[in-house]
Amino acid sequence: MAGDNGFDPLGLAEDPENLKWFVQAELVNGRWAMLGVAGMLLPEVFTKIGIINVPEWYDAGKQEYFASSSTLFVIEFILFHYVEIRRWQDIKNPGSVNQDPIFKNYSLPPNEVGYPGGIFNPLNYKPTEEAKEKELANGRLAMLAFLGFVVQHNVTGKGPFENLQQHLSDPWHNTIVQTFSGQ
Repeated sequence: MAGDNGFDPLGLAEDPENLKWFVQAELVNGRWAMLGVAGMLLPEVFTKIGIINVPEWYDAGKQEYFASSSTLFVIEFILFHYVEIRRWQDIKNPGSVNQDPIFKNYSLPPNEVGYPGGIFNPLNYKPTEEAKEKELANGRLAMLAFLGFVVQHNVTGKGPFENLQQHLSDPWHNTIVQTFSGQ
């Protein structure tokens, strides 16, 4: 199994049924974290160099959108609920969700759970064990980076790129030690 290094201090892998869910949860959360980290870094970098002008990731919720935040939450909840139920069905019965429930003439080719293929794989790459290992490693790193960015913003009030620029401008005085000591 990809990503299995034998480290399981909490015994989460003991139940094979739960393990299926945990494997898929780590895969999906890693993918979301990779998108999230890119969504935190790229807008900040592009705004700093003048390509676009968008708010920082921590201010995105303060913007006015086409609908109220509660309406957007309900819509998001319904859509994600549908997607997660379909994903759960695919984990329990692999291949059961390849057929479109509304448009019966559309279907995805048979695939491995967690690697949908079809429109999600336009270049038709086969998921090799090496690619799966790399995706999990990058997903785990992105989950830690996301957590680090959130903690960093809560401590300094700045984004990761701005903190990096500040540190590189004076590496001996802009460190974590000075940040926590209040200097």
